[in-house]
Amino acid sequence: MRDPEHGEVRVERDGAVALVTLDRPKKLNAMTSEMTSLLAGVVDELNADPGVRAVVVTGAGRAFCVGSDVGELDRYASAWEFGNRVDYGDVLRGLRKPAIAAVNGYAYGGGLELSLACDIRLCAGSASFAAPEIKLGWIGGAGQCALLTHAVGPGNAARLVLTGDPIDATTALGWGLVSEVHPDADLLDAARSLACTIAARAPLAAEAAKIDLRATFEMPLHEAIALERRMQTICFQTDDAREGRAAFSERRAPRFQGK
Repeated sequence: MRDPEHGEVRVERDGAVALVTLDRPKKLNAMTSEMTSLLAGVVDELNADPGVRAVVVTGAGRAFCVGSDVGELDRYASAWEFGNRVDYGDVLRGLRKPAIAAVNGYAYGGGLELSLACDIRLCAGSASFAAPEIKLGWIGGAGQCALLTHAVGPGNAARLVLTGDPIDATTALGWGLVSEVHPDADLLDAARSLACTIAARAPLAAEAAKIDLRATFEMPLHEAIALERRMQTICFQTDDAREGRAAFSERRAPRFQGK
């Protein structure tokens, strides 16, 4: 049952695509500990479901997510307890399926980090992005600086993090933070269409590609390429790869089974 006070995380399936919606619109989808627990359960469920091949993440109402519910932060008895909490950005990065953020409004603080936890970001023309924690006396803690630097470069990342001021959708597109900007009414359809395209590809290869893409954050170039070669070799031996080669020879669409 929906809990409007603490929020919920809704999941809708449409074939091989899952739509995950952060649902606390009266609070601009500010994340509570309850929502974090629900999101963790959703990620586990989607990871375990071979029928899900791509995921779209969005927010209810006029925001994607404005980060943590600041009023809840005083619940932590100590900085140690706060630092060891389960973080929703970390939770979403644990999703093994390709993920598209459909940023429909404000993506601030932890909401920006949630969008960065996805592999691809699309946004509405009304969307805006900010790292406002510095205005409240702290900084982001779920990869904000590292992921932003990879996404938009060190200078643009520093501008966001050090000022705390928002950027609009046009600026986000120019900086490379998002791949596409759509009219508000068209955003979810565009995200679903992209997700369907990805879901039609070989699912094991898609998960392997996601591992390789993430590895570029953590490994020297030669190690990342070596990992990519190993993942390629593993994928090459799958039934899906054999099906892909057969379909190419027979000039037909492949029927991938995730095996």
